Amino acid sequence: MGIGKNRKFTLIVAAACTLAAASAFAQSSTTSETGRKVKSKVAPVYPELARRMSITGKVKIEVVITPDGHVKSTRVVGGHPILVQACQDAVKDWKFLPATEETTQIVEFDFHEQQ
Repeated sequence: MGIGKNRKFTLIVAAACTLAAASAFAQSSTTSETGRKVKSKVAPVYPELARRMSITGKVKIEVVITPDGHVKSTRVVGGHPILVQACQDAVKDWKFLPATEETTQIVEFDFHEQQ
């Protein structure tokens, strides 16, 4: 193989290994039953450092939702510092069903190893 082909092969193998390792962990999200219904969700990206350190756990984010269903702001309520930014970044792209007024609710993400 030439240098260019060898580098491309290495990048493909590295990407495949990263995907395989990331699939060993899962995350799920929940909102309170009395809160606004979610119209569309974006899953947080499991941080590489958290994956390498096998960090798991729950992250709670307080979300302020505008009447039209967009996320106005977020605030970390709890969770591992290495996981919280990924959750905040993801939840900012969520869309909720419209309501008559601005609402606030807690969204919980659970990062855990898949069995």
